[in-house]
Parts: sequence; C-alpha cells; structure tokens
Amino acid sequence: MGNWLVGESSAGPSGGSFGEPSAGPSWRSSDGLSGGWPDLHAVPAYRLKDFIHAKLKPSEECLKRIDQDVDAISDFLWSSELPVRGVAKGGSYGRETVLRGYSDGTLVLFMGGFRSFRDQKENQRGLLSVIEQRLKHHKKYSMSVSLGHTLEVLLSVHGQKILLQILPAFDPLSGFGEDSSSRIYRDLKSTMDKVRAAPGEFAACFTTLQQRFFQRYPRRVKELVLLVKHWYQECQEKRMTSPSRRFSYALELLTVYAWEQGCQNEDFDMAEGVRTVLGLIKQSSELCVYWIVNYGFDDVTVRNTLLCQLRSQRPIILDPTDPTNNVGKDGSWELLTEAAQAWLDSPSLNDMSPAQCWNVLPTSLFITPSHLLDTFIKDFLQPNEKFLKQIRKAVNIICEFLKNNCFKDSSTKVLKAVKGGSTAKGTALKNGSDADIVVFLSPLKSYDSQNKERAMFVQEIQRQLEVFRKTQELEVKFEISEWTAPRVLSFTLKSRSLNESVDFDVLPAYDALGQLHPGFTSRPKAYKDLIALCKSSGIKGGEFSTCFTELQCKFIILRPTKLKNLIRLVKHWYKQCERKMKPKASLPPKYALELLTVYAWEQGSGMEKFDTAEGFRTVLDLVIKYQQLCIFWTVNYNFEDEPIRTFLLTQIQKKRPVILDPADPTGDVGGGDRWCWHLLAKEANEWLSSLCFELQSGDSWQRVQPWKVPVVQTPGSCGAHIYPTVGI
Repeated sequence: MGNWLVGESSAGPSGGSFGEPSAGPSWRSSDGLSGGWPDLHAVPAYRLKDFIHAKLKPSEECLKRIDQDVDAISDFLWSSELPVRGVAKGGSYGRETVLRGYSDGTLVLFMGGFRSFRDQKENQRGLLSVIEQRLKHHKKYSMSVSLGHTLEVLLSVHGQKILLQILPAFDPLSGFGEDSSSRIYRDLKSTMDKVRAAPGEFAACFTTLQQRFFQRYPRRVKELVLLVKHWYQECQEKRMTSPSRRFSYALELLTVYAWEQGCQNEDFDMAEGVRTVLGLIKQSSELCVYWIVNYGFDDVTVRNTLLCQLRSQRPIILDPTDPTNNVGKDGSWELLTEAAQAWLDSPSLNDMSPAQCWNVLPTSLFITPSHLLDTFIKDFLQPNEKFLKQIRKAVNIICEFLKNNCFKDSSTKVLKAVKGGSTAKGTALKNGSDADIVVFLSPLKSYDSQNKERAMFVQEIQRQLEVFRKTQELEVKFEISEWTAPRVLSFTLKSRSLNESVDFDVLPAYDALGQLHPGFTSRPKAYKDLIALCKSSGIKGGEFSTCFTELQCKFIILRPTKLKNLIRLVKHWYKQCERKMKPKASLPPKYALELLTVYAWEQGSGMEKFDTAEGFRTVLDLVIKYQQLCIFWTVNYNFEDEPIRTFLLTQIQKKRPVILDPADPTGDVGGGDRWCWHLLAKEANEWLSSLCFELQSGDSWQRVQPWKVPVVQTPGSCGAHIYPTVGI
C-alpha cells in the first residue's frame, strides 16, 4: 500500500499530496506560530491541542461524506441478494480515530450463512470473491476495489481518503446473545484450537464490542490517540516503511490505558498525556496491558486463555474484545523506543523541568507473579533515593525555620516540629505520597485550646511560609496550595529533576506528651485527659491523633524494611481499588490498612525475611473478614489504669471492624459501619484469583495460602489479666 503519510502534507498510497503543502521552516510569527506548522517534534507543548485541530482532525463535512459512502456500500451489499444480517464499522473509522488525509476503516458484514466461527473460516474466502464481483459491477466502486489477501475499497472525498476493508464475518453476539460472553469466548478458543487459526483471526467478529469500548472515552482522549498515531506514522515515514494497522491499534489501546490509569479527567494537558505514552513505549519490555470489560477470570476456559496470554513474553497489549489477540506482539518496539526518547528530549516537549507526566505503571499488580512481587515493589513503588534525600533536606530546613524563625517576633514558641506520615515512617510510595509536619506550640496548653485556636496559627504559619518560600532556593519546588482547610496548611514538595512529589500538611498541635521521656510516665495522664474530653464534649475519636504523631511513627519506623515494603504494596493495591470506585466511595483510611498489615505480620510471621505473597494474601484475607476484626495494641496504653481500662473495654465492644490506633486509644480507624469496608472486601475477594497468589510447582500451579492470624484480640491475648471474658 505504500507509505501512509498523514496530515495536510501527507502522501496517500499513490504518493500524491492531500491538501496544502507544509509551510516549511518559516513558521514563526508575532505569537510564535504562523498559519503553517513545523514538524511534530518542533511543536511547542502548549500548542499540541491546536496542532491536532489544525492538522490531524478531519473536517466534520469530510466525515459526513465518508459516512454516506460507507452507508451506500452497506446498503448496496445488503440489497445484492447476499445473506447480510447486520453490519459493524471498525478500524480507525469505527473507533472515531481517523487521521486527516489518509486512514483506515473496516466494514464488517455479519452473514446469516455463518452460524459459527468455523463457518466463517471455511467460507469467508469464497464469499469475499462474490462481494468483489458485485462491487466491481457498481460503476462508483469498479475502479477502487482490490482483492489481495483482503477485499478493500478506496473512498475519497475532498482530500480525505479511507481504505475500507470489507470483511464477511460470523456474529457471535447474535448467535449466543450478549449475556453469554463466557460461552462465546469458550467457543472461540475451542474453534481456534480445532482449525488452528492465527491469534486474532476472528477479531472482526467482535467489531461491535470494539466500537462500544471506544465510545466510553472522551473526545479529548481520542485526540491524544490521533497525536500518537500521527507520530508513529512520521516514524515509519522516516524508515520508509508502511505503518501496520495492527500496531497502530496497539498504540491506540496503549494511549487509552495511559489516560485510564493515570488521569481520568476529561480536560487534561495534552503534553502530559504524550509524555506518559512515550514513557510507556520506552518500557515496552515490561508492558502488560489488558481489560476485563468483555471477558474475565470467572470462566475456567476463558481464565486459562487469558492467563496464558498474560504469562507470555512481553510486550502484551490484549484486544479488549478478543483475549486471543495480543496486538502488541508484533512491531518494531526497539526502534520506536529510540524515537520516543528523541521526542521526550526535544526542547518543545521538554519545556519544563521536570516535564510532567502521569504516574502509570507498564504492568498491573494483578497479573504480577508471586515470585516477582519484591521486584515490582523495587521497580515501581519505592521512591527514588535521590528524591528522598532532597525531601529530607528540604523538610529539615522548613522545620528549622518553623522552630526558630516563624514566631520570633511573638511570645509564641515552637516547642518542636515533628515529621509524620508515610515519608517519615519509611512507607512512602514513588509518587503522590503524604507527609505531615506537626508543630507543637506553647500557647496550645490543652486539647481544647488546640481545637479552638489552631485555625489562627495556621494563618500565621502560612503567611510566614509564603515569605520563606520566596527567599529560599531549595533542591525541590515548594508550592503552597491555593486553598486549604482552616485548620491545616497544605503544600507540595516537587523534585526539580524527577517526576516525583510529596504532599505535606502542616498541623499545629498541643504537646500532650511533653518531650516523650522513656516509659509511661506522662502518657497515662495524657490519655486520661483525652478520654475525659471525648466523653464530655462529644468530639470524634481520633480528632487529636496529631498530638501522638511521634508514637505513630515510632510504631512503624522500627519495623523491618521488608514489612515497610509490604505496606507499600498494600497501599498501592488500595489506590487501585480507590480508582475503580465511581462514584467515589468512602473507603476506610489508608492508615487502617497500614495497621492491618503490621498486625498480619506480627501474628503470622514476625520474621525479617518472609514471603511477600503470603503477607499480601493474609492482609486481603483480613479485609474480607472485616466484620469480625477486633485489633489493638498495648504498646503505648494498656488496661492497668482507670479510666483507660474502662474506655478500652468499651472501644473493643463497638461494632466491628475495630482497629485501634496504637498511639491514640480514641482513634478507631476500623470505624464499624462508618466506612465502606464491604466494597474493599469485595475487591479483596476478586483479587484472590490474581497471579500474585499463584506458585508454580513443576508444570502445575498452586495457590498461595495466608498465614494463620486471629481476627479477634482480647485483653488476655495481650497479657492483660482482667477477667475471663469481656463480652467480645
């Protein structure tokens, strides 16, 4: 078919030019651009959207006329004494990702004579010859029909050409019904084995599903698809090679995956989307992309087919309508990787440091084999050590400022500034983790004063930090949020060279524990005062957990590194679940999952070296059993002193799940029915079929088993001798 050079200066199969030629290098004007456009690599990042509309999107009039021609062919064949029962439009044309100038399309004719996939395999070739003869006797199409391996018709209107592939096919959705997806795909696999069909040979049968799949995505995502496809075709032009329809489809799916996993906003920055897709192309050797919207893991045959694909050599990009069709298998990924790096390095796309992109992994945790979980954590979840050092240095400088300069002209003294959150605990994820700086102030002399006065101190800290930010040159960018809650100041520290960041909250607090002398000397009084306030005022439990930040951090920070990595894995799983919830559900706090992970390890292993898959499986098992959970620790408070004992006994008799904060007895992060544990449990149950929990033993596979962990703790199990039963 020759080169597909797309755009107003692109050449069609005959080498001719469609539309006006490029304006060449003389493209600048007073606003930086003239009516002409440069090569894609020279288009500034902020003008990519304009480039798409000016150069890549066909006009509505052209598309309307193409629609009329396709409908005319469909009507003609329908009335030509052929047993056509229905039609579907596929390819770029059917997916609404047609590039201006020259593009591809498919017209699938569902034939009444095809009652199975096998019928299609045996009779399609003969029927194609009949259709070719019918079209060649039609004066409008007689000169544009060709039959090589496939039947094609070249449609042309006002500079827009579509090479329309015509395919007679079996309609499984009509034959089995749309609710019989398992039966459809079982039959597909059985037929492919019997007739030795090539992977994806029956993909046309699922064109209707393919159309629906792409209809789900916003217009702007399809515009990003156009940009990626245009870039791919430019790469092929330089290599003097024709683009592959199949590989072009793979890039379309990869673009959809990037947006789905990393953004999901309809109004997004086009340059960020491009950088994300290019970054995934650079990781092609690790790519494993799939969807379970039309097929899944429930049916044994379909599951085995899907798992066979997912265990095969990467890159893997599965057609979301056909589990036998890995469209990412063929393609010059290495050469495309070089081209991707070149565009990423171009001054136009690399217009800021660091150039922003979405946080998208090239593979899913769900299909990561159990023996590769530690590698998954290391490669994708652990923050960059250079970035962590930058953050630590910046936070230390900020803490020193808060302690020594923030209130230097007032009577307020900063007793101490304590770092909290996942960054301080050593459980931060690679991107978008959270951290706290808790500022203990001398005027806050009680829990009640913290509750009433902290908003005032937040305003003053914000004013001082704004001045500080403008006078300091930190290794990281320091951005204060435009809007903050009245009782917390939020800011972000971003790397100047890496695409990583941490969100911080600055929280004024009452120093309930003093300087934390060893032992329990000051803690019983602090807890008694807190319990008394909660009982008398109706303040929610956990409201003053910031006062105990040091204890929260100490509870985690001294744990083995591998346990912290397991916590990272669980938090990543939690974020995957959270992304799926639409509308956004009120899931339990991540801290609850963090504590659940510690508990699973303490009760089930306790060893510095353990099997990550077993630990992960145990945490999910506890989530599934959430209605039974009653978990607490006595490392900072216990049952020895009244009224702490009475209060704890009341806490552990509350509606489950009960998971008490080991630093704050009023903080039940299990929350009973406060949060949607049932949704998290549903996800956990589905994840039990994940490859994360499969072990290969010879030629067979075995399931990873959880550790034996009790779901209920009692005072007796913690060494507290009260009485035989406490009603739990």
